[in-house]
Amino acid sequence: MKNNSVLNMTYAAFLIALGIVIPMVMPVKIVIGPASYTLASHVPVMLAMFVSPLVAVLVALGTAFGFFMTTPFIIGMRALSHVIFAFFGALYLQKRPTIIHSPKKMMVFNIVLGLVHALFETLIVTVFFMTDGLGEASYTMGFFQSVIVLVGLGGFVHSLIDFSIAYMIAQKIGTRFSFPVYLAAKNK
Repeated sequence: MKNNSVLNMTYAAFLIALGIVIPMVMPVKIVIGPASYTLASHVPVMLAMFVSPLVAVLVALGTAFGFFMTTPFIIGMRALSHVIFAFFGALYLQKRPTIIHSPKKMMVFNIVLGLVHALFETLIVTVFFMTDGLGEASYTMGFFQSVIVLVGLGGFVHSLIDFSIAYMIAQKIGTRFSFPVYLAAKNK
């Protein structure tokens, strides 16, 4: 049990560090109003889902802290919402680990995860929009374009891409690095 705790703490620490570094070093960053897209910025949180719900939540909280330190408040709040999709995604993977062997089921999982991810980010930005907490450009574009299209639809597509990257990485290292979801799937 203690060895497992140390391993989980190591995963959490490594993935949090990676989650803080990625937005700082990635050359492709797109920021349009309340929306921001950095390739692979969600990958550490999504990889943590293959470890456990607790590790996924810790990584989501740690990376959100990194976003609060390096980006505008609204982006930090959007990052904080990742706790929700990370927890429920990890819980689902923990309960149904054999899903990793089915590309079709993983595609459906990715879509549902992306919808939940985009929904909560959109809700957060909607609160900021309704309370005059966004920049003037967002109001010039209007609610539909700045919140629904850029944050909602754009966030959904961003989530799909990042989870695809995370899943490809997990497929390569999941068993080798003893990710619990991969070990459970191997034993079933």
